[in-house]
Amino acid sequence: MFESSIFVLYPKTMRQKVLKKQHISKMCFVCGEKNNFGLHASFYETESNELIALIKPSEEYQGYPGRMHGGIAATILDETMARSINTGRNEHLWSVTMELKTKFRKPIPLGEELKVVGRVTSEGSRSFEGTGEILLSNGEIAVCAEGKYLKADVNRIAAESRLSEEEWFISQRADDPDEIEIPGKLNQR
Repeated sequence: MFESSIFVLYPKTMRQKVLKKQHISKMCFVCGEKNNFGLHASFYETESNELIALIKPSEEYQGYPGRMHGGIAATILDETMARSINTGRNEHLWSVTMELKTKFRKPIPLGEELKVVGRVTSEGSRSFEGTGEILLSNGEIAVCAEGKYLKADVNRIAAESRLSEEEWFISQRADDPDEIEIPGKLNQR
């Protein structure tokens, strides 16, 4: 992982049509609306078979003053890549992390909307691999990651953790986008 240089081409600006918003769990640290300490991320499946998370980290997630903590960056990347297996598929197919590798390239400012992009890069019958990036508002890649995931049925996860339907839902909001603009340029991973 990360042995060779990989170039990701993001044109100057790319618009991604949103096909679907993904479910959330009300107390999840990453997506939970009811978790007062959480990131409150929203996840959108796009026409390019990528999953895009939108977050706006506040000062509670800082490491050094004015910068998001690296562990929080790894957390949102892990969640986005893990959820990417669900993009355009059976919404009951989810995953659990087996391995995660991150590469930190730029500081991540607080109080600015970030776009986190995840995708499946290879898939077997029981597991898959994915990649992802945190994009700054100017299109630069702040953090990139690779991960390996074990496929899991969300119904089994819910049953094991006694998750009720009121805790696992799609939260539609008036400001949910129909399209997401990805600013960018040629970036080396």
